[in-house]
Amino acid sequence: MTYQEDDDVQSAGLNAALWRPMLACARPYWRSFVGLGLAGMAVALCDVLLPRVTGVVIDSAVSGAGRIGLYGAFYAGLILLLAFMVWLFIVMAGVTATAVAYDLRRLAFARLQQLSFSFYDHRPVGWLMARLTTDCDRISSVLPWTLLDAVWGCFLLAGITAMMLWMNWKLALIILSIVPPLSIATAIYQRRLIHTQRLARKTNSKITASFNEGIAGVRTTKAFVREEENLREFQTLTSEMFDYSLRNSLQAAVYLPIVMSLGAAGVGLALWRGGLLAFAGNLALGDLFVFMQYAGLFHIPIQEMAQRFTGLQAAQASAERLQSLLDTEPEIRDGLVIDDPQERIREIVFDHVSFEYKQGGPVLTDVNIRIGRGESVALVGETGSGKSTIVRLLCRFYEPTQGRILIDGVDYRNLRLHWLQSSLGMVLQEPHLFSGTIRENIRYGRLDATDDEVESVARQVGAAAFIDSLPARYHTEVGESGNRLSTGQKQLIT
Repeated sequence: MTYQEDDDVQSAGLNAALWRPMLACARPYWRSFVGLGLAGMAVALCDVLLPRVTGVVIDSAVSGAGRIGLYGAFYAGLILLLAFMVWLFIVMAGVTATAVAYDLRRLAFARLQQLSFSFYDHRPVGWLMARLTTDCDRISSVLPWTLLDAVWGCFLLAGITAMMLWMNWKLALIILSIVPPLSIATAIYQRRLIHTQRLARKTNSKITASFNEGIAGVRTTKAFVREEENLREFQTLTSEMFDYSLRNSLQAAVYLPIVMSLGAAGVGLALWRGGLLAFAGNLALGDLFVFMQYAGLFHIPIQEMAQRFTGLQAAQASAERLQSLLDTEPEIRDGLVIDDPQERIREIVFDHVSFEYKQGGPVLTDVNIRIGRGESVALVGETGSGKSTIVRLLCRFYEPTQGRILIDGVDYRNLRLHWLQSSLGMVLQEPHLFSGTIRENIRYGRLDATDDEVESVARQVGAAAFIDSLPARYHTEVGESGNRLSTGQKQLIT
């Protein structure tokens, strides 16, 4: 089996135009984003002040200057403020991400409801599911967390740098010397990681499509005893995902020790130089401790912001796919709408109609049919001759590539889709029922139908006999896709 290739086009840089519609979904929650920014600033301030307060306490203890209790209370206050801010930004980021994901899914699902049959002909359900689940989750989560880490990281780096330069600029330059090699290592790692993640996302979409197809077609699989073959195909895909995940882990296993080594080198150099200064009496022990704390913290925001940038680029690929879905226009839509004809259709005419699907040759060529009210017409032909296609064209699920279809003398492109499709009754060759009761499925096309009307329709089509024989009658649960009923029973209900 083959699966839809994922249109994962990774841009070289961030695309502001692409993110603009995504940010529009986040605009109603701007207060939460402002709160996240303020929380990030507060956390950065606490991270900068805590080592400094500790250093002051050490110097006070060494000199016997007192006020240790006051500094200790201030330190405890900072810890409480830090804990509250961490709780606050976790709650705000989680709520905001959930709300944005809800809006994105709602927009995407609304668009899917509008799209024509041709859109679904070459896109597996699993591919579409990945757009509404994985992509929406990635976009919604990256927005609040990227903002938070960006604000926190920038303010923390600025605060640490300012404090070190103010305390001892020579010692600060030693710690700042790790920035160039750290930036180079991070850039190389992120570039390789993005490539691996791109391949992993493509494979994940295939796995989702394969899993969905395997579950939906489990009866066919068992009928043809294909369990082992399907398992081998699924294992091939999961093996690819395993390889990409392993490669990602190995890259992290190289990168993280490099970052730790560079951080340790900065700390070691600062400790060596600071120790000499402290021994000579040119640097207080408390200040030396503060420098060691800052040196240990310095690489963390750089690493965090680099990871968030990678996540932002990964989310941009999701944004590209989701936006391409939202930008897709339905091929079948209301044209120059005129007044609807009378309630009942008097005549249907196929006027030199030809049709072909996007992938494949002509299905219908120069078809002419005239059907009047009250007439019964049987379309007879071998498999693939276009019988079902004629019905789909009549319902305007597709449109003729040549010719016209007239409803009471009017080209049906000029009639409202809702009126046309609600005026036609169609029994599908492959019926589909939705999870719920028999009554709910019969009422699916007209939600305002009363119970008496539902039961009357069931009697007219001959479904009442088998429905009344069921213990729960019209309240019988049909199961997913109606799997608790026979094909004939499902056809009667649809």
